[in-house]
Amino acid sequence: MTPHASRARKAGLRYVFPVLVGKLARFATRLRGGGSAFPGYVTNKLAPSLLPTLAGQFPDGVVFVLGSNGKTTTTHMISEVLRAHGLKVFTNPTGANLPQGVTSALLADATLTGRVRADVAVLEVDEGYASELADVLSPSVILSLNVQVDQLYRFYETERVADMMLDASKRASEHVVINRDDPYLSKIDSSAMKGKVSFFGIAEPIVAASAHGLANAVDTRSGAAGAILHDAYAEVTTVSGHDITVAVADTDVELRLPARGLHYAADAAAALAVTSRVLGTRFQSQASARGFAQMAPAYGRGEVIPLRGDETGEQVEFVMFKNGPSLQMNLDAFDTAPERVLMAIDEGTPDVSWLYDVDVSVLDHVDVVTGEKAYQLALRLEHAGIPIGLVEPDMEKAVARMRELDASSTGRQTWLVNYELMMLGRKILGHGDQEVARR
Repeated sequence: MTPHASRARKAGLRYVFPVLVGKLARFATRLRGGGSAFPGYVTNKLAPSLLPTLAGQFPDGVVFVLGSNGKTTTTHMISEVLRAHGLKVFTNPTGANLPQGVTSALLADATLTGRVRADVAVLEVDEGYASELADVLSPSVILSLNVQVDQLYRFYETERVADMMLDASKRASEHVVINRDDPYLSKIDSSAMKGKVSFFGIAEPIVAASAHGLANAVDTRSGAAGAILHDAYAEVTTVSGHDITVAVADTDVELRLPARGLHYAADAAAALAVTSRVLGTRFQSQASARGFAQMAPAYGRGEVIPLRGDETGEQVEFVMFKNGPSLQMNLDAFDTAPERVLMAIDEGTPDVSWLYDVDVSVLDHVDVVTGEKAYQLALRLEHAGIPIGLVEPDMEKAVARMRELDASSTGRQTWLVNYELMMLGRKILGHGDQEVARR
């Protein structure tokens, strides 16, 4: 054994105990139906030097995905397209995007010595930790999706969130991918970046035809409220339901999205811009289209689950929202009012005053309103003149009520839920395991 190999082996052996403890914690928490970040927290405490070892393990580098909305979906899209090109991908598929969440994802795939056998890492990262994690994991590509009004109780101002993303982007060694339709991000100082800057976007006529555009935050500090429409490296040029066309460099890529909505089209353009930059000359439009064709929705984002455990019976489509912009974009994606509707919001959203900024007029009724803040949500719907069948704060009782309703003509209910109640709703329906299948 060479001296270098001997040192590497000893370095790996020191992680056996922390990784084993983390894996056991992960097993125990999964038996209880949750706790995706706790095993990573334990492991990071026992071995704070473990996470930085990820940086050099991937031949095709590390990709960070940042943004107020769409991180989980876009991370999923990038991962599936890279897999369709034959790459083995390490990712954090459940949306656990803090340092402990990334380590928890590592525990699922790593050997006892902390090694992950993959070609590339694609990681959803919380904006508040992006710079810190970039210093640890040395990303080759950083993608910033959007700046939207979100978690003001935590971040205070949208411009602060934009600065977090742009500051982290300076740490990308090869490529920075930016939303040219975002008023804050489009004003990036390319000269301050180490990596080459590329833009993605949606053709102007498509955005103009949308009732509420892309719901990105207005720039209140530069004197120019709107975006700078740079030439896009990846641009959505047509949208028809789930079917879209994205021009990537000089190539048109025709895709079928796993869920409807203009926000998903923007995410797809972002995903193709990133995968093209990661792959270079290996990028193929046919493989990209195949990746989307095989793609299931990221959990809770257009995911369809049986209502009563019967695959042939009534189905539930989960439409997850985090904040006003994501709820608005999901409502805008409906062609007509859903026939059976549950809406849910809980204490995970401290201030729900933003509900009054959302145009809910596409709904003609809501069958059940649930969650700890059900009455605040019901008041907003009543203010808009939308009839409500039942207000029931208890999610299990609300689900029972939805199961009692007559079957819809479409065979599908629509549940508009925030993150925490999306997880609880899935669990009640027998889908508490949130791991996305790995290939």
